[in-house]
Formats: sequence, structure tokens, C-alpha cells
Amino acid sequence: MRVLFATSEVAPLIKTGGLADVSGALPAALRAIGVDVRVLVPGYTPVLAQMPQHTVVARFTGLPGFPAARLLSGETENDVPLLVLDCPELYQREGGPYQDIDGQDWPDNALRFGLLSKVAAILGSSASPLDWHPDLVHCNDWQTGLAPAYLRFAHGVPSVMTVHNLAFQGIFPPETLHELHLPPSCFGIDGVEYYGNLSFLKAGLFYADHLTTVSPNYAREIQQEPLGFGMQGLLSLRRDSLTGILNGIDMHEWDPAKDAYLAHQYSVAHMVGKTTNKEALQRRMGLNLGAEVPLLGVVSRFTHQKGLDLLLEIVPRLVGFPVQLAMLGTGDAQLQNTARELLLRYPGQIAVHIGFSEELSHMIEAGADMFVMPSRFEPCGLNQLYSQRYGTPPIVHATGGLVDSVVDASAQTLKDATASGFVFSGMSADNLFGAIRRAVELYREAPKWKALCKNCMGKDFSWQRSAEAYRDVYLKVLKQLP
Repeated sequence: MRVLFATSEVAPLIKTGGLADVSGALPAALRAIGVDVRVLVPGYTPVLAQMPQHTVVARFTGLPGFPAARLLSGETENDVPLLVLDCPELYQREGGPYQDIDGQDWPDNALRFGLLSKVAAILGSSASPLDWHPDLVHCNDWQTGLAPAYLRFAHGVPSVMTVHNLAFQGIFPPETLHELHLPPSCFGIDGVEYYGNLSFLKAGLFYADHLTTVSPNYAREIQQEPLGFGMQGLLSLRRDSLTGILNGIDMHEWDPAKDAYLAHQYSVAHMVGKTTNKEALQRRMGLNLGAEVPLLGVVSRFTHQKGLDLLLEIVPRLVGFPVQLAMLGTGDAQLQNTARELLLRYPGQIAVHIGFSEELSHMIEAGADMFVMPSRFEPCGLNQLYSQRYGTPPIVHATGGLVDSVVDASAQTLKDATASGFVFSGMSADNLFGAIRRAVELYREAPKWKALCKNCMGKDFSWQRSAEAYRDVYLKVLKQLP
């Protein structure tokens, strides 16, 4: 089976979020189980800088509405064949994949990702200039959302569309339809039209042969308000062609037994090193030393979606337990300022690092006793998976992939050894406080807490599990599975 994996970012070449992690890991996992995958990504400046050795395998000239482009062949660091769409006019510029250095969307994003979608569709049709021909095109998020439409109009191969976050939809003025040379007939409710505009994501959701998203629970949530973000009607109609597949994690990069960032490596069989990592984290972040006070960890964007406003609101109540709090992240200026103020009010109990550090993120996952992730919505989430891998039970809101990956510690789940964290329903400061209080109370029961940590570390969040589920979707689309 041959699959073209079209994406707007892929780790480690170019990354703004979780899409890059998926695009870097899932194709490699698919190849490991026998799927012939090739990744198509735009030739941004950082991408080209990291692939000095490449071969020109195709040229695209005369595509109506688009500048000339080349297709370069290379490989990712994990040996996945890479196809890079080289179009200097559209992709080689200072700034990020979607925004300029001032944080403003590139004004020609419709053209930039229209070309990515168009080339994906060409490679999946009889017009492809390559000897390698995919049986299916796997598209990801709005940036490749037009590919299923172009494929449908060109009578190309089937397509699968994965939604990583429905909140981002690629909406452009209606005249964009003409600029991208889409047929006028598709500009309607049964097509690419979305409240009078053109939506790349709507195109993918309507024209793709099958839809997937990054957790089973999120697949249910987006079929209704508020998380449907206006697409819930279409998604509900397509529910029989919608599959939720939980993301995996890189089990080599996130392995406490081999993690070079840690003061002391440890495993589920030898967990003594976790205490050493707690002390190292306390020293690094200026917290009072001591193993007896539970340490809460946070690695997150400081945004409303992530629920950090609620966590910061209850800090004065939490320090009375007592607990310690170590936070790493950046984002909303007001939330950052609130965190800094709490740091000054509670020195030794609260630690805040504004910014990002790969080393510190690993240290928090290993050194914290529990990890707090109160997201208002979370399509999948990764940190709750890392936390369990590191024996750090997560405290999460009952939404999206958090529900699918964390089993609440109740009397029954503790008894049958399935518990792996603490889940609260109802997005309020009091409910979050109650979940943390439950965690702190269990922390004081050392045998139960140790068993809970071991439950966490015994769970399988490898990409192989996810890859097998995607392979099944491909086979169903190709009618090789019922």
C-alpha cells in the first residue's frame, strides 16, 4: 500500500505544534508496519537548510494561478522519504510557516497552501510526473484541505482527512475560489462554502473519503457545539466516515530509563531515581528542597484554552496544603504576569519559567509528583501521555484525548490497577481544586501512590498502536477491509 502524507509541517524540520510531531512520527511508524509512505511538505527556508542533499524529481510550470515550483526528494531523520515543494516565491521568507515575524498571517496563505493541496492532488492523479504513485492521499488540517477537492475533480485516488484542531479552518474571501481555479459549482453548502466564504477545512471535511481526528472522544465532541466550531452539522452527517485515533508519543525520546536530560534515569522496576529528579527540579527552579511536599508540574502554553487561568486562581488555596508548583510555558501576557506575581508572593513554593526549554520540560515530567493539565478542550494532548510514561499521574479536565488516555483514580480503578490519574468534570476553579486535593490525599498514602505511578508507566502509548489503526482506515477506504 502506497500513501502520500501531505502536511504543512514536520518535526524536526519545521514545527509550530503537535501537527509536526505527528507528521514526524506517524509516517515512520506506518513504514515500520509495511505501509509505503512518503511525506509532502512545503520548502520553507528552514526545511531546505536542513536538506542540502536532494534531487529534483519534478517541475510544475503553467499551473493556472500558481507560480512555478519544483519537487525535491530527500529523507527525514528517521529515513522516511520526503518530497519538498520548492517554490521560493511562496515559502522562502523570514517568519514562520503561517505568519510573518510580527505574528500576522501571511496575506497569500490561500495561494501558499492552495499550491500544496494542488500538488498533493496531482501526485495522486494520472497527471503525476513521478514513477511512484500513491493508492491514497492522507491530508492533515486546513492547510491541505483543498487536496480532497482537487482529487475529486481530477478523478484521483481516494483521500483521508485528519483534523488535528477544528478551531483552525483556513477561511478566505469568496473570490479565492476563482484565484485557486476551483469550479464555481463547488461553492455551496455541499462543497467549500462556509458562511459566504471559502474554507479549506470544510473542503477537506466534505470531499475526503474518510475523516479522522486525534482521539475517539474528540471525534464525538466535534459533532456538536461548542467544539464543532460551526462544522458540527457536516461532521454529524459524516459520523459513519469519522474515526478518532489517539496520537502516540516517541517512546525513545520520552523514556525515563534513557533520558539524558534527567539527573537520574529510572524505570518502572527501579523508581528510586524519581526522588533524585524531584530534588534536581527543585534546585533548578528555586523551590524549597524536600520530598514530602507534593510538587505539581505544568508545561503548557499560557492560554485560555489550556485552563491556566483557573489554576492560577486557586494557587493561594493550594499552597496551604502545602504543595509546590513548577510552571514552564509562554503565551498570554496577562497570565504570564499573574504567574510572576504569584512567584513573588510565594517564593520557594511557586516557580515559573516563561519561555520554553526542552531540557526543563523533561525535568518537570520526571521531577514532578503530579502533572496538571486543565484544558478547556484538547483534541489529543501529549503531555498527559509523557507524564504517565514518567510515572507522574496527570490531573486533567474531562475533554478530548485527555478522557481517552487518563483513567480516574477511584476506589475501583485503584483496586483493579487501571487508574492512571485524576479526571474532573465541569470547568471551574472549585472542580480543579477538588481534583488536586484528591491527588494530594492519595499522595500521602505511599503504597497506593507507588502503585498508581507504576500503573501509569505500564501503559502503551507507542505510535505502533496508532499506526495500525490508521492502516485499518486506509484499508477500509481502499475497500480491502469491511
